[in-house]
Amino acid sequence: MMFERFTPDARTAVIHAQEHARRLGHDHVGCEHLLLAVASLDRPAGAVLREHGATPERVEEEIVRQVGLGSASRLFGTLNRDALASLGIDLDAVRARAEESFGPEALTRADRSVHREYRPAGPKASRHWRRRRHVRTLLTAPASAPAATGLHHAAGTRPTGHIRFSPRAKEGLANTVREARALHDDHIGVDHLALGLVAVNGEVVRSVLSALGASPAALRAAIIDRRRQAV
Repeated sequence: MMFERFTPDARTAVIHAQEHARRLGHDHVGCEHLLLAVASLDRPAGAVLREHGATPERVEEEIVRQVGLGSASRLFGTLNRDALASLGIDLDAVRARAEESFGPEALTRADRSVHREYRPAGPKASRHWRRRRHVRTLLTAPASAPAATGLHHAAGTRPTGHIRFSPRAKEGLANTVREARALHDDHIGVDHLALGLVAVNGEVVRSVLSALGASPAALRAAIIDRRRQAV
């Protein structure tokens, strides 16, 4: 019900947050991914973040420095994305196809399996190695257009391979409702999302903003002031 009140731009931010989490190899969507998504949008709240030093590049650098990259990112990090794209291979589409066939985080599990010094024996062995060969085939075969990701497909159906929201991210999203009510708005936009994120006491977002010299209190005041200017 909450997402039904999101504006198209706010929905885009949540979709992009999921894409950032996938790209960084993380198994959840956290407030830090939502912050990165908002900072990347050409919206007033995004402009405020960038003006206070929280540019997409710097936010991502801090996320990687403080949280690190997930194992799926390490798997893709060995491949040249641009070179493969020139051959018609889209790594994001490959990931989506793998997850459609084998479930969420299929490539992460494959990466872990490759690095284990383990080979099953008995009747299960052939099935195990057939699945791994299938995943490797997906990595090298030309991919079709990228699958839709995020909250919904264009037709309104839920995509496969959904990444869960962390408890802090859920808190941040819940804060957006309170922010909209406090501002007497009947919708939830990017500015409400940004206000909800800077209000979260989560360690990562606070730590990222602190490292970039962006005060949550100053950001809040600037976002609300930018709203007043736009009226």
